[in-house]
Amino acid sequence: MSTLEAKVPDMLLQQVHELARKELVPVDQIVAIALAAQVSAWSARERIGSRAKRVNWQQVDDVLDRVPDIPPIPGDELKGDVLK
Repeated sequence: MSTLEAKVPDMLLQQVHELARKELVPVDQIVAIALAAQVSAWSARERIGSRAKRVNWQQVDDVLDRVPDIPPIPGDELKGDVLK
């Protein structure tokens, strides 16, 4: 395990300390979990962006054109403003 020194805003550090106290875990654990989550999110965004560049959108449209235009099965309807 390595040590990392970082400068963070006072308000953020205060929130981290409060969360660690509430969860009964060390501050180091909160910071490590948050850092791992952010690194994972950035990696995922990069992978998804890379894959999106390789998509043949005409093929996607061709596949979607084959989907029958029928009402959904009862219970599968979209509720509220899902598409807005």
